[in-house]
Amino acid sequence: MSAVNDTKFQPAVFFLTGILGQEDIHVWISIPFCLTYVTSIFGNSLILFIIKTDPNFHEPMYIFISMLAITDLGLTISTLPTTMGLFWFNSREISHDACFAQMFFISSLSFTESSVLLYMAFDRFVAICNPLRYASILTPPRIAKMGLVSLLRGVILVFPFPILLKQYRYCKDNILSHSYCLHQEVMTMACSDIRVNIIYGFFVTISSVGLDLLLILLSYVMILKTVLSIASHAERLKALNTCVSHVCVVLLFYLSGIGLSVIYRFRKNFSPWVEIVMGHVFLLVPPLLNPIVYSLKTKHIRIRIIRLFVK
Repeated sequence: MSAVNDTKFQPAVFFLTGILGQEDIHVWISIPFCLTYVTSIFGNSLILFIIKTDPNFHEPMYIFISMLAITDLGLTISTLPTTMGLFWFNSREISHDACFAQMFFISSLSFTESSVLLYMAFDRFVAICNPLRYASILTPPRIAKMGLVSLLRGVILVFPFPILLKQYRYCKDNILSHSYCLHQEVMTMACSDIRVNIIYGFFVTISSVGLDLLLILLSYVMILKTVLSIASHAERLKALNTCVSHVCVVLLFYLSGIGLSVIYRFRKNFSPWVEIVMGHVFLLVPPLLNPIVYSLKTKHIRIRIIRLFVK
């Protein structure tokens, strides 16, 4: 009898939400979302194409930029089907398994991107603080191993999440606040004891993203110390200018991620609109702006793009 009751109270699907209260104009709202997705995919694909086809870009810094572009493409594609399906066809239902799978890709790629940003900080640290050993430290085989480690770390750390979530019963309100599945929200839909999920999630976040951010800050402290010891003012500016793009990308990624975490931690104190906006900012804005930042601030990439379109 209890098994029947569990089945009765457990919904088979979650329901996604677009822009709250604006369901009648979802088709019009889909236009900026569609433009954002198209621009993100085109921009990151263009960066990858330029780096792959031009031998001059087969250097550590540009290889790390291509890793970032691949991760951003993955994040963009992982949310595109459910978001555009909801806006265009009002396809709100998503099964538990599909939701857990999407959540897995979003979380693992986010952790992977954090690792890549740390590697990029390390690249700038070696280039500025130890330039004579730059080529010997960041060799192609070592960079390939770093990329593989970052991907494996993201997959291994996130893998327990969908397994834990699958064990829970979902008898609460099954309406999600976004057009995709986020781990922070999905676990609150369960009526089971989710303390293990909360503790493990906190541990994973601190030991990966928190540690990455700390090491990035430490790298820039060492970079600033080295730059300030340079006598020439022009050389100081030149050295710092090579870090501007990376600093912008780091701020975009970590500020939006921290903002979203704070909102979910104190969601009762925030308007649902703030939650919706920050959710879309976290997953849509960095993949959109990262290729733009590197195109504008990295001279060689900018010149190559201009030559590609303007003869």
